[in-house]
Amino acid sequence: MKNIILVGFMGVGKGTVARALAKESNLFAIDTDDLIESLENRKIKDIFAKEGEEHFRKLEKKCALWLQKNVKNSIISTGGGFYKQKNIKKIGKIVYLKSSFEAILQRLQNHPNAVKKLSKRPLFKDLKKAKELYKQRVKEYEKLSDITITVENKDLKQITNEILSKV
Repeated sequence: MKNIILVGFMGVGKGTVARALAKESNLFAIDTDDLIESLENRKIKDIFAKEGEEHFRKLEKKCALWLQKNVKNSIISTGGGFYKQKNIKKIGKIVYLKSSFEAILQRLQNHPNAVKKLSKRPLFKDLKKAKELYKQRVKEYEKLSDITITVENKDLKQITNEILSKV
């Protein structure tokens, strides 16, 4: 079995879905942002603050090459911009978790750890810019994905069942 790669806008729940899928399928869940933080021994927000987005994208590229070479039979949750990696299709089957911007924002704001959830996402600091980025990326996610799963108004069990039935 190939890897399952979860893509979608930041805050849509890729990590949550990956962990639930791992439990259901006995596969490992890997998060690209966690891998980068481990490699750099610092948080994503600190990487953005010190070296900027361009440096972070280089780290994502390094991560993507490592995943392609070393990871099989896993569920990979990705950062919101990871989908731009040229080798992503070689890593696994791409599942786009689709939701409206408003539902993503509401999900983050209603989370018990809302302040932390929002602070982990440096591109969410300016909501107007974040929404513009969302509009741009949605089209790209749809073009790239092998499978699209609408996650809005569904519980985790429904989402994982739908993904597993389509993969």
